[in-house]
Amino acid sequence: MKRRALISVTNKHKLEGFAKRLSSLGFEIVSTGGTLKFLLEKEINATPIEKITGFKEMIGGRVKTLHPKIHSAILFDRENKEHEGEIIAEGVTPIDIVVCNLYPFEKTISGNSNLDDAMENIDIGGVTLLRAAAKNYKYVTVIVDPQDYDNVIYELSKNENTTYDTRAKLCVKAFSHTADYDATIDSHLSKILANNKKLRLSFISGNDLRYGENWHQKACYFKKETMEPSASNMKQLHGKKLSYNNYLDIEAALNTAKELSNCSAAVIVKHLNPCGVATGSTLFNALKNAWDGDRVSSYGSIIALTRKVDLKAASFLKGKFVEVIVAPSFDPDALEFLKNKSKDIRIMETGELFTSEEKIYKFLTGGVIEQDRPKGLYEKWECVTKNRFPDNKKELGLFTIIVTKYTKSNSIVLGMEYEKGHFKVLGNGVGQPNRVDSLRKLAIPKIYENLENMWNEENTNIDKDVFFKEKISECVLVSDAFLPFDDTVRVAAENNIKYIIQSGGSIRDKEVIATSDCFGISMVFTGMRYFNH
Repeated sequence: MKRRALISVTNKHKLEGFAKRLSSLGFEIVSTGGTLKFLLEKEINATPIEKITGFKEMIGGRVKTLHPKIHSAILFDRENKEHEGEIIAEGVTPIDIVVCNLYPFEKTISGNSNLDDAMENIDIGGVTLLRAAAKNYKYVTVIVDPQDYDNVIYELSKNENTTYDTRAKLCVKAFSHTADYDATIDSHLSKILANNKKLRLSFISGNDLRYGENWHQKACYFKKETMEPSASNMKQLHGKKLSYNNYLDIEAALNTAKELSNCSAAVIVKHLNPCGVATGSTLFNALKNAWDGDRVSSYGSIIALTRKVDLKAASFLKGKFVEVIVAPSFDPDALEFLKNKSKDIRIMETGELFTSEEKIYKFLTGGVIEQDRPKGLYEKWECVTKNRFPDNKKELGLFTIIVTKYTKSNSIVLGMEYEKGHFKVLGNGVGQPNRVDSLRKLAIPKIYENLENMWNEENTNIDKDVFFKEKISECVLVSDAFLPFDDTVRVAAENNIKYIIQSGGSIRDKEVIATSDCFGISMVFTGMRYFNH
């Protein structure tokens, strides 16, 4: 019997070379419509499908491949004698390879298409071909992705057929392709025709974790296909398997690091909160100043860095226990140092940091929330107090806003400029039911603890209280939302804080502004809230 391949594709990437190789291997190519025209223009022999079926393409090309002589050629069981007898009796030549990808429905609906355009781009014959070929994968090779052409040609050249394992993998790929295609159609038409907005998400490569959030919970991590650097696509260079908590903390650290990726920066995260964040003239300086932001919490932390890790930066971690280090890349000597530091430390390489995902999701019992990614740092920059907010404090303010965006609400963050053009978190208070406790009970004690370390290590002759007041007076405080009362301002004033950034929008804004004026505090309204739950 002749060996026959059916090719009917929308995406013609790499098709010319693939079809020529198939012909050279002795396959008769059967094709349809635009694909047939493409092949003949490339001087590749191809048989029109109507020559096989005895019927021309009908009703504007809507019916081309839906015919018993096509589907029996694909579906018959090569080991079933009854099937074989029917095939011979009807003069049907088996089809051993089906190459098909579908009408661009998703691309169509992403533009300014109307319902008629959408319906016209729902593929019928192509889906049927793929499902038939995939169902009979034991004998038929089905290809939906041009990236698989080369491997198929290699196996055909070597063995005159593809391997069972390859056909099995291509079978699953075909069913995944049609499932995603149908899901897109369902979501679009449900919204348009049934007024029922649907969300269908697809995750792959499920990987069992050692345990979940706690030891008695089972857990599995599923990946979403994305180009953006994330826990899904980074490369593990060393260490134990990642745990449930590692994945969550890596996400938190990377979110902050991506917003600081235009400079050398270090982000240290513990239990989803940045406990130390700093930029620096070098990665070493950034890492040292981030660590100094909370030396206690940095123990057992996850660290995300925005630049290639060199040996000096890696050496800073000598004697320090860290669970995970995430960075775009590592110098060979730095990587060797970190590997020798601990057999368990997870070393993760992301490549260049950037953002591309437009939506984020929060899964709840029985549901999921989809929302826009929290882009931007302010909608306005309005100084609302008598004391002006100095221009030379804006960059520090923006750094502190970035950190605030990724701390758990209610949150207060104080940032300082520790050297010209480089910033660090001096203290923060996170996750409290009220914002004044975030400042008074958490951020303020941490600020004084860190200033005590700085005063001792700088060996300065300045009186300690004077040193503290001077340093704090140059910091910027950012609140993740508006201040509903003036109590936070009063606590700030008691501790010599002079600059506050908040969203504004409270019914007591005037009272808050008046209190700020009373204490000589400069306050900026951004019009943007930074809740993070």
